[in-house]
Amino acid sequence: MANTTIHLRTCPLCEAMCGLELTEEDGAVTLIRADREDVWSQGFLCPKGTTLGHLHDDPDRLRAPLVRDGDGFREVTWAEAFAEIEALLAPVLSTDGVDAVSCYIGNPTAHNFSLGRYAGAFVPMSGITQLYSAGTVDQWPKNLVCALLYGGMWTIPVPDLDRSDFVLMLGANPAASQGSLLACADVLGRIDAIRERGGRVVVVDPRRTRTADRAGEWLPIQPGTDALLLMAMVQVLFAEGLVDLAHLAPLVDGVDAVGRVAEPFTPEAVEAATRIPAGTIRDLARTLAASPGGSVYGRIGTCNQEFGTLASWLVEVLNILTGNLDRPGGSMFADPVCWSLTTVRPPDQAGGWSFARWASRVRGAPEVLGQYPVSCLAEEIATPGDGRIRALVVIAGNPVISAPEADRLDAALPQLEAMVSVDNWLNETSRHAHVILPGLSALEQPHYDDLIWGWSTRNAAKFSEAVLPPAPDRPAEWEILLRLAAIIGGQAAADIDVPGFDDGYFLGIVMANQAQAGSPIADRDPTEIVAATPGHGPERILDFGLRVGPRGEGYGRDPDGLTLEALRTEHPHGIDFGALEPRLPAVLTNGTGRIDLAPTYVTADVDRLAGRLGRADEGLVLVSRRHLRSNNSWMHNVKVLVKGKERCTLQVNPGDADRLGLADGNRARVSSEAGALEVQVEVTGDIVAGVVCLPHGWGHDKAGTRLSVAREHAGVNNNVLAPGHLIDVPSGNAAVNGIPVEVVAL
Repeated sequence: MANTTIHLRTCPLCEAMCGLELTEEDGAVTLIRADREDVWSQGFLCPKGTTLGHLHDDPDRLRAPLVRDGDGFREVTWAEAFAEIEALLAPVLSTDGVDAVSCYIGNPTAHNFSLGRYAGAFVPMSGITQLYSAGTVDQWPKNLVCALLYGGMWTIPVPDLDRSDFVLMLGANPAASQGSLLACADVLGRIDAIRERGGRVVVVDPRRTRTADRAGEWLPIQPGTDALLLMAMVQVLFAEGLVDLAHLAPLVDGVDAVGRVAEPFTPEAVEAATRIPAGTIRDLARTLAASPGGSVYGRIGTCNQEFGTLASWLVEVLNILTGNLDRPGGSMFADPVCWSLTTVRPPDQAGGWSFARWASRVRGAPEVLGQYPVSCLAEEIATPGDGRIRALVVIAGNPVISAPEADRLDAALPQLEAMVSVDNWLNETSRHAHVILPGLSALEQPHYDDLIWGWSTRNAAKFSEAVLPPAPDRPAEWEILLRLAAIIGGQAAADIDVPGFDDGYFLGIVMANQAQAGSPIADRDPTEIVAATPGHGPERILDFGLRVGPRGEGYGRDPDGLTLEALRTEHPHGIDFGALEPRLPAVLTNGTGRIDLAPTYVTADVDRLAGRLGRADEGLVLVSRRHLRSNNSWMHNVKVLVKGKERCTLQVNPGDADRLGLADGNRARVSSEAGALEVQVEVTGDIVAGVVCLPHGWGHDKAGTRLSVAREHAGVNNNVLAPGHLIDVPSGNAAVNGIPVEVVAL
């Protein structure tokens, strides 16, 4: 008889945070299904969540550190790996200092129990100043806008789907993503419920997606013109006297300034550029204004385009001008159970948000929120001269696939004198590393989503214990990052006191909370709080966050309040604290307690948007997509997720296919100013004329990787076609949607 244990788990793969029930037999996970008692997901689960066992058992997953040996790698001990890193960095640090060392932080960091809490320790402790991340390909415009309007770059409101009667959704396809900067299990079920109670959901997208089918209303738009559509809706609100801030009126400045900048953008003026009829635009504006619980929701397609900041700003503007921000059914702020360090404004921005405080060496790109566009990374490595990046740490990222002008970065990385990857796979990026440090699998560590509860559609909490024990000599990622930071900071690898570094970091977290308004421990000795929170690592940080959170025990202030021990022992399926509640003005951390609706840094870009009205659309433009079974690039090594019909195809409208001599299933050459590739054609009426579509995250045909399944389904990398100079100007976010391309039949 097998020794069988049932484990409860939160899926860490995306923002849906679905509850899982795992069956373990003699140390092996044999079955994963939905946890029907999970208070959050209530039995919902997508195909990716069932594959955590496959990811853990993947023979390609790294279990020991690798050090470069000629053209390949050899396994070494952890002590040998850190000693090698020290030796590689020594000449760089001795001649050029830490300014020659940079870091790239990948998207999985936010979904990892250790990395999500310790990336914030690694950067300041190491002294690294040149920072890059996947954020500047993803959501930087949203971060920028929320920082300026609400005070926090992660203070992101979400549509209250459970009580909505109208949702306008742009650049989002939760049928594939499950929600993005929107934590909600079963978004499509919520869409069905809105329609069943007589509401409307309208999806704006150049593709007719499964989300659009479920919504029942699809508005095809010219890629990159979402800001024009939204600005025209703003113009209608002012022209027809529909502006009604309702409960927000005492909190908002700059309304008249918004009206002035929107005045030229009438529905008729934007109709040709957007492809959306003027009458439809007026209907959308009037419906939103009349809705007692409506919202506009814009996601990645509104961010990684030419006018990402303006589109993201106008989403908030419309919700505010119609009184739909911070009211049930509208766009609301979550109240996370666990306090997070992400709510603390960076010390260098304490006096108010400012940008372009410094510029990149080669291109002169201004920093925004402390980062340059990720497309700058290749040139900063490859261009000789003072200030060149000579060493790079990559944390849970694969920018050779995900960065614009991916081929340039692929060619630049071998020029580094020291490269360290914290990664569980030998992938397209880590194959260039001198040392690879693998972390634990998702099943070998606990889990609690930190950042993601900040944009959830309900206030809840769930903690997951580790399912399988790691090998005794395996350090967790938080220990890896602290050791790396210490080495870069000048410590000898053999002498690093990891617990001591961790104590210092935790003391800083305690003091950061005490400095915030309303802290329940503001009057306490911080060393007393440290002593009262035993242990080390992310579990200690989580326990602290729960105890000082809005429902925590506050270190004795409320004995019945929440602690990690109570959450893990008394609420195995999680705890639900109910629907979102209005939080303004308390949620504002901008120093004024008010919302500046027309920040000059954003409105200064309106002239650039006006120039788009006179620019004719000639030729084809490329947009991206993802699939339900695909989570960027790193899920492509799971056979059950990539099997079946070819998914890395170029979707082409039938009219364009006829004109170009393309046939379904045949191959075509796609080229842009940045590069070219060959790919299989998929002719479909789900894409509008003049637009072609490639999925992102593919291109697994590079030599030197150890991704046996992904190589069999290599596909092509659409970021080869993305010019690095195409960015949203205010945020520096890559414009990887709306790229002009040429398509030729092969």
